[in-house]
Amino acid sequence: MRKNCIVSIALWLAFPAIAFTQVPDKTPAAYVNPFIGASTSVGAAGIYHGLGKTFPGAATPFGMVQLSPNTITGGDNGSGYSDEHKTIEGFAFTQMSGVGWGGDLGNFLVMPTTGPLQTASGPIDHPEQGYRSTYAKDQEHASAGYYSVQLTEQPIKAEMTAAPHSGIMRFTFPENAQSRIQIDLARRVGGTATWEEVKVVDDHTIAGYMRCTPDGGGWGDGVGKADYTVYFYAQFSKPLRHFGVWSADIPDTWGRKLEDVTSERYQQQVAKAAVLPGLRAKAGKHLGFYTEFATTSQETVMLKAGISFVSIAGAKANLKAEIRNWDFEKVQQAASKLWNNALGKMKVTGGTEEEKTVFYTALYHSMIDPRMFSDVTGQYPGGDGKVHQQVGFRKRTVFSGWDVFRSQFPLQTIINPSVVNDMINSLVTLASESGQHYLERWELLNAYSGCMIGNPGISVITDAYAKGIRNFDAQQAYTFARNTAEKFNNGPQGYSSGGLSISLTLEYAYANWCLGQLAHLLNKADDAARYTSRGGEYRNVYDPTVGWFRPRNADGSWQAWPKEGRMLQGYGTIETNPYQQGWFVPQDVPGMVALMGGKEKVLADLDTFFAKVPENMMWNNYYNHANEPVHHVPFLFNELGSPWLTQKWTRAICTRAYHNSVEGLVGNEDVGQMSAWYVLAASGLHPLCPGSTQYEITSPVFSSITFTLDPVYAQGKQFTVVARNNSAENVYIQHAWLNGQPYTHSYLEHADIMKGGKLELEMGPLPAKDWGIR
Repeated sequence: MRKNCIVSIALWLAFPAIAFTQVPDKTPAAYVNPFIGASTSVGAAGIYHGLGKTFPGAATPFGMVQLSPNTITGGDNGSGYSDEHKTIEGFAFTQMSGVGWGGDLGNFLVMPTTGPLQTASGPIDHPEQGYRSTYAKDQEHASAGYYSVQLTEQPIKAEMTAAPHSGIMRFTFPENAQSRIQIDLARRVGGTATWEEVKVVDDHTIAGYMRCTPDGGGWGDGVGKADYTVYFYAQFSKPLRHFGVWSADIPDTWGRKLEDVTSERYQQQVAKAAVLPGLRAKAGKHLGFYTEFATTSQETVMLKAGISFVSIAGAKANLKAEIRNWDFEKVQQAASKLWNNALGKMKVTGGTEEEKTVFYTALYHSMIDPRMFSDVTGQYPGGDGKVHQQVGFRKRTVFSGWDVFRSQFPLQTIINPSVVNDMINSLVTLASESGQHYLERWELLNAYSGCMIGNPGISVITDAYAKGIRNFDAQQAYTFARNTAEKFNNGPQGYSSGGLSISLTLEYAYANWCLGQLAHLLNKADDAARYTSRGGEYRNVYDPTVGWFRPRNADGSWQAWPKEGRMLQGYGTIETNPYQQGWFVPQDVPGMVALMGGKEKVLADLDTFFAKVPENMMWNNYYNHANEPVHHVPFLFNELGSPWLTQKWTRAICTRAYHNSVEGLVGNEDVGQMSAWYVLAASGLHPLCPGSTQYEITSPVFSSITFTLDPVYAQGKQFTVVARNNSAENVYIQHAWLNGQPYTHSYLEHADIMKGGKLELEMGPLPAKDWGIR
């Protein structure tokens, strides 16, 4: 380093002008690598859950549109894309991020082609038999709000960028007398649209819709009840002279689920679809649209479209409001600006370039959902199937509750409180409009999908209300939260029986505690006492004879204890083993510790829990960062009087479980949760128990992290965490100061952050066992 300094001084003396030439700092968006996590690979993950399952395409913060490549329809390929796949089916306008269960969306699939028209995508191993194409991996690029790739079956470059409700694609064609843009209107990740309609509006415009019902698979292959309609209004830069529709004859007796749609029989039927040149309007079960034209070498042809979940008029309004002309670069620059504004709410200094890339990409992934569900007009589809006008909030959708209550929503309470407020309003209005009158745990496009377990909506509402985010009807929200707790609970016996006995009992106990907290804040004393008491129901599935949590039968008896004991995956649990799930008592750590035999025994057990984790932190039977139920566990050490272990292990997880690579996430992104955990932990603050107003203090990855606060919800403008002498070796907090005053607590109140100010941490290479002890 000293040699470099000498060289720099010599250059300055020889060429003084260099002293005035500064390399500008990279913007936050410039650090984003959308390929992080963009793999489904089960083989690389070592478990059927796969890896990150993110998508690399263009999006805007919390936007309705995600323009992204789709590689295969089948498999547990929720984002529509997986990096290890060698071909691309097309480029869709809607995607989900980081999900399993088959996925959904992937609608309005656009593909540039040349030569004879092919109406089916074709098999993966023979892409030439369909419109699918191989592509040049080394010529695939992505950044925040932009994606491009070189297709290689025919040399066509595809580029795309997005606006909140619309997007634009630019295709660079070779010289060809029969070039084409074709749109598969039936395409849907995990299934198919069940009814489509398209019409030619004028010589540059088409409009229509795709109806997607559970009969067509999708979310949970139909079990997830996803039932939505995507409307589109699309325009072409080249006039419609030679165009048409293709329509596959799908017999009424045929199934439309994923296995049916991907079968050879079904695909052969699509491949021999009737091609109807010049047809200006068509409705049917499996439609596509195409427009053909001659191109010169390197000629660009563009398509832009607005989408809506309300109406064609809404899609048109969205497009007209956001993309008025054919200036691709202008749209891209606007998307980049939106991302820089959104990501600029957090500023980090120090750390390596890789750590900054991981950080800002994680922050980027935390801002894909919950996405806008309303048009620029404010209209949105209600839970009653009618069109509603939003008032006082922005309607949002995609609430991956079981995942995101842990880190994703606590992160947004600091940097995007209005988004949290919107989502609560969206859940509450859905419960009212649908007539269900309870909070859905995994909402997708108004569907009460029932995915996963617990009552996470109660957690999110309680956490927000406790932190002063209250621009919603609190009494109605409380009523629906209470209805939820009464509908899904541990019953009069105080525990859940059956195959998920442990997971259900612990999750419901936590949600009941949250409801008790909310009742207390709303001065409902009787309910506060009742539900807070139910928060202790976790004790009812703890068996002292085996020294751990154990599933129970309905008659009160214990289920047989397996030879693997608490290490058996799925024994009374979901996506965990009892060893992992058993730590989920964030609402009552002292009570949990007493049940388990005291602090020393628990610390020894947790030492094993972390020490046996594989170096790469992939799916395992101990601390399994690849899945959510253990995400709070590193912060237990703060409450156990050993905060240096929280510091040690969060830094280790940030280093070992997150990387700047396609396989850089050890588990599903899960709609922002995996990334939000990193953003908070790397910032030195993370909640142990959402619903409480406390954040646990841990070892930051960076020298400083500044949160820009929302003036509607905060008294201060910024809150900064400073880590003096921070490095890969200096991971332990020695001393702390809050706004210049010595600070001895290993937690921080949300109110202290909202006041603005500074938390300073002195870092060192050895544990300081006298700091932060409770």
